[in-house]
Amino acid sequence: MTRLYNKQTGALIGPINDDQLRDLIDLLVEESADDRDYYIDRDTLDYLQENQVDADLLALLRKHVPEEGEGIDIEWRDEPA
Repeated sequence: MTRLYNKQTGALIGPINDDQLRDLIDLLVEESADDRDYYIDRDTLDYLQENQVDADLLALLRKHVPEEGEGIDIEWRDEPA
């Protein structure tokens, strides 16, 4: 099972499925082949929405990204179910 976390706080954002993870990997910039984190702000959410990312994934991320100011760094982890 893959779960998203707030990288700064370690707080669980929530579980995501394989298709949702693939969308993040395909659409967002990775600094290396084994990169597992992304910076998400309101502009990034808009970009993901424009690229028709799963609505449940967008709703999950929107709950954790502040309306104003800086975004958050998220990371994904494969964990046992």
